[in-house]
Amino acid sequence: MPVVDLGDRDANARGLLLYDAECGFCTRAAHWVRRQLPVDVDVLALQSVDLAALGVDPGRAEREIPFVPAGRAAPSYGHEACADLLATATSSRLLRLLGVVLRAPVIASVTRVAYRWVAAQRQSLPGGTAQCALPPSA
Repeated sequence: MPVVDLGDRDANARGLLLYDAECGFCTRAAHWVRRQLPVDVDVLALQSVDLAALGVDPGRAEREIPFVPAGRAAPSYGHEACADLLATATSSRLLRLLGVVLRAPVIASVTRVAYRWVAAQRQSLPGGTAQCALPPSA
């Protein structure tokens, strides 16, 4: 997959949601985000960008979806990336509020567990294949 040059991309314009293009479940979820959510982000395969240039940890990106906010601040991962993505909703106050609520400590402890369970099961979820299985923990 060719690497997308983000050098000309206005760093302040939009957030960037990255997904694992080698995982059918992840790809399906990313396409759903593009089509269904009114969020102001670019959605790209993590294999198509220079992760180091974006400050994305490749090891974490293998296990958790990364989100790089507008302005290229430090990326968030997993359940926090999902909350940050929702916080960029352009035409839905409810989605923006949900993004904030999902970051609340009590709620975040539940969403962290739920996210990890989904990630661990992604090969069994719709669109998932054996290729989607997470690598063994170190």
